Amino acid sequence: MANNKLNVLFLCTGNSARSIMAESILNHTAKDRFRGFSAGSYPSGKVNPMVLDFLKEQRIPTEGARSKSWDEFAAPNETELDFVITVCDNAAGEACPVWPGQPITAHWGVEDPAQFMEDTEKARKVVHDVYHVLNRRIQLFVNLPASSLDRLALSQAVRDIGEQKLARL
Repeated sequence: MANNKLNVLFLCTGNSARSIMAESILNHTAKDRFRGFSAGSYPSGKVNPMVLDFLKEQRIPTEGARSKSWDEFAAPNETELDFVITVCDNAAGEACPVWPGQPITAHWGVEDPAQFMEDTEKARKVVHDVYHVLNRRIQLFVNLPASSLDRLALSQAVRDIGEQKLARL
């Protein structure tokens, strides 16, 4: 983690909503210290338009957001990752690639808006709720004293963020 910016990959199965949100929030709020990426184990090939609209309403840029495979990040000579964070339970349970550089990993599971797309109101509520949970977790994450923690303590702190109860966020 000697680079000026720390690279964070957010993983989800389809890479269409939750991981895109996390990537966009991180890049917007901590662009001077972190660089966010997102990918999926089975990417859908498109970003959920409801998520893009919501992020736009929050004034969070999404230029270049695309649904892509995690294989892009597992290849040799790719971006060295400092953190890999799963945001869906499916991706957390899958056999992940071996990531170059041995990044710190954590699971920050949140509900999937894609499961509710046939009920527009429910889907909007889930997008809203997921955004606020991810935003709060990312705020906690970017405020960790990464440079003063050893790798084990930092790893535990990042995992703890995902285990906090929603009421506390």
